Amino acid sequence: MKTLDNLIHIHDQPLLELIAQAHSIHSIYHNRQEIQVCSLISIKTGGCPEDCKYCAQSSRYQTSTSAQPMMSTQQVLLLAQTAVAQGATRVCLGAAWREIRENKQFDQVVQMVKSITDLGIEVCCTLGMVQPHQAERLKAAGLYAYNHNLDSSESFYKTIITTRSYQDRLKTLDIIEQAGITVCCGAILGMGETKLDRLQFLHTLSQRTNPPESIPINRLAAIPGTPLEKQPLLSIWEVIRMIATTRVIFPNAMVRLSAGRLEMTQEQHALCFLAGANSIFSCERLLTIANPSADSDTELFELLGLKRRPAFSKGNP
Repeated sequence: MKTLDNLIHIHDQPLLELIAQAHSIHSIYHNRQEIQVCSLISIKTGGCPEDCKYCAQSSRYQTSTSAQPMMSTQQVLLLAQTAVAQGATRVCLGAAWREIRENKQFDQVVQMVKSITDLGIEVCCTLGMVQPHQAERLKAAGLYAYNHNLDSSESFYKTIITTRSYQDRLKTLDIIEQAGITVCCGAILGMGETKLDRLQFLHTLSQRTNPPESIPINRLAAIPGTPLEKQPLLSIWEVIRMIATTRVIFPNAMVRLSAGRLEMTQEQHALCFLAGANSIFSCERLLTIANPSADSDTELFELLGLKRRPAFSKGNP
């Protein structure tokens, strides 16, 4: 079990040394040529009561995102089928909820999970806080993973979100884990946090009995109308350093290059993959922000000689 000082030592070594170390570890635990392609479907957009300062879906801010009704099961299934046809082996369903409520909408989500699972792919949900019996229903429907991000360190988190505590988030991770659903838990880089905040986030994950199966690394997209709208874009070198550090600390995990790809060149993508990222989201939008097209990702894969990772793969034989 690594200490925070260990993490600082790993992170602060010369960048090329860090990338080499991360790539070496990645080669042992994963197929270097495989990248998992994921798709994110916003099944219920906008109108969220939370006050996350980075999010266009908060009802507290005046952004271009307005509250939308929940999509039908058929609409979601068609989008999932399209994503699978384009090479996705993991589909994530996101709803702008603070927590899951016992109502017809949750019944509908359960049916969505079952229908998409029947396609033979991994299904992930991000629906806010969840109760044990709700997690059990999702598991019974075939849910493979549940995303619930910690975003940053506990101390910095308090400056970004006040409507839900860090402990609330950790409790949700515990409930998901206890239900036998794999945990997906990531960070957002570039909100004004320090290097230490990022490493404290990784340290918090490393202290869990079971490290997360999936760790999304997001680079903040500053959205007009949110309190972070004027936040400058974080250097790609900081993103690459964080990806490499995450790979060294969590050799088995899927390290997912998530929000912020639209601003990245092909060369920057290549460095992220070299540093240990082995998953991308390929869909028109990541909730409310634009994302590279499926065609551009296909071009990238062909250029780099990469192939799509199959669903439920456990890495190298």
